[in-house]
Amino acid sequence: MVDQKKLARLRQLITEGLRVQLGNDAITYINVGHAMEDVSARQNHTIFARRGCGKTLLLHDSAKALPSEIRAIYLNCEDFKQHTFPNVLIEILSSLFGEIDSRLSGWFGRKARTKEIVKGIRARLQSMHRSPDSQEETVQHTTASELGASGEAGFSAEEIKLSISGSKKTKNETQRSFQTHRQKLQELDLWLPELKKSLREFFAVSANVKCIFLQIDDLYHLKRTDQAFVVDYIHRLCKDVPLFFKIATMRHASTLFADRDGQPIGAQERHDYQPINIDYTFSDFARTESQNWQILMEYGRRASMNKQELEALFKGEGFARLVMAGGGVPRDVLSLFLESMSQSEGEAVGKDEVRVLSRSNLERRIEELKQDSQIDEQNVLIAGIYVLREFCLAKKTNVFLVPEQLLQQEEQWKTLFSRLVDYRIIHQAGSALTHKSQPGNYQAFAIDIGCYAHLRKMEGRFNEIDVSTASAKDQMRSAPVLNSADLKALFKTVPADAEAILKAPVMEEA
Repeated sequence: MVDQKKLARLRQLITEGLRVQLGNDAITYINVGHAMEDVSARQNHTIFARRGCGKTLLLHDSAKALPSEIRAIYLNCEDFKQHTFPNVLIEILSSLFGEIDSRLSGWFGRKARTKEIVKGIRARLQSMHRSPDSQEETVQHTTASELGASGEAGFSAEEIKLSISGSKKTKNETQRSFQTHRQKLQELDLWLPELKKSLREFFAVSANVKCIFLQIDDLYHLKRTDQAFVVDYIHRLCKDVPLFFKIATMRHASTLFADRDGQPIGAQERHDYQPINIDYTFSDFARTESQNWQILMEYGRRASMNKQELEALFKGEGFARLVMAGGGVPRDVLSLFLESMSQSEGEAVGKDEVRVLSRSNLERRIEELKQDSQIDEQNVLIAGIYVLREFCLAKKTNVFLVPEQLLQQEEQWKTLFSRLVDYRIIHQAGSALTHKSQPGNYQAFAIDIGCYAHLRKMEGRFNEIDVSTASAKDQMRSAPVLNSADLKALFKTVPADAEAILKAPVMEEA
């Protein structure tokens, strides 16, 4: 029997560590690959991962390990979520130099010239600050509302393409925003050479710190049409100055680079920054399970629990099933662990306990999707969940294959799958797979357990491929194929109340 005081301490530590906060000491980043070494280098980086995979923790922990001549300044884009352009960029810059100002004595040494330089930069930024462009905001809101209200039952392939990538009207509005942004950026652009000159002088005068890492977390919270402009200016600001940006975001919910009228805007992967992928997927389930177990072990260590005591908290395939239900994402896995322990009242956690919680976990993910996605995307994304769930229930399988050719040639379907992976509705389970009876290469996706959690007994009624087993990849090669024709047909059957159906309580089947 596990010591209840230790267990209570473990619960407290995990609860406090589920959301990483600046300055707290919840847990250290579990560095399985080279992410910590990479993000600590004097290079521009973008960290890609789904929510809950440790992007923020990696930023915070890497900042603690930097040598004294390098300092990190952390900014969270969620603080600027509702701000319009160019105010959002001006406010990000103001926050950056506000942090520098507050650290002058401790980091840079007491020198009148450093204070004078920073004071001048902050004053210039304050003078540039302007009220949000209410007219532009109204137009964008109206466009989004019109698209959001158009969710009738059934979708055509063209409607899906337009909704995911932007309708003609939305594209026109984006183009107008681009023109407006360019005009509004003129003052900031004209000031940039002077600003960089001031920064070079600042670092030359600084007695201690010779380099700053600008950590920009959760970029996806900014408006999609603004992201590339913000990244573009930050990139140009950092060039040839001892500043390096470390952006953390979800890959498929972000636009870091765009081409507008032949004008490149933003920063290009591998040219202007190096990517760091710290996502946890089912493609290598053993590695994902091991990473999650190491994280739980670290919490256990802080609660004075050894490996045997932690193992006693699970029975059978309990922990592996917990990782499956959490989509491999550490925050989801730990959150489900806390819930399962509460439900089981101290008893060991097994497959049944995890299954019961999986459905409510899916509902939370749908709510997160609605919070993070653009209004005009939501109907199609929710319809996509409905379609994939119906396909898997009809085919009696939790894993389906999608032709690589479809994902390469039909952008709307690639985007749909990528976005649903980002929101942890489906999970990447394999790539470059061959099918046992059909030609070509395929990607494998596993639908979230919450979509079939009502099926208590599956034998003869539902073929669940356990992605934690060694035979999983071979079983996937016999999984049903979801092609373009299937998708088009299924989308036409989506009811108007798809979201309500997905969230409706389902009678547990014996």
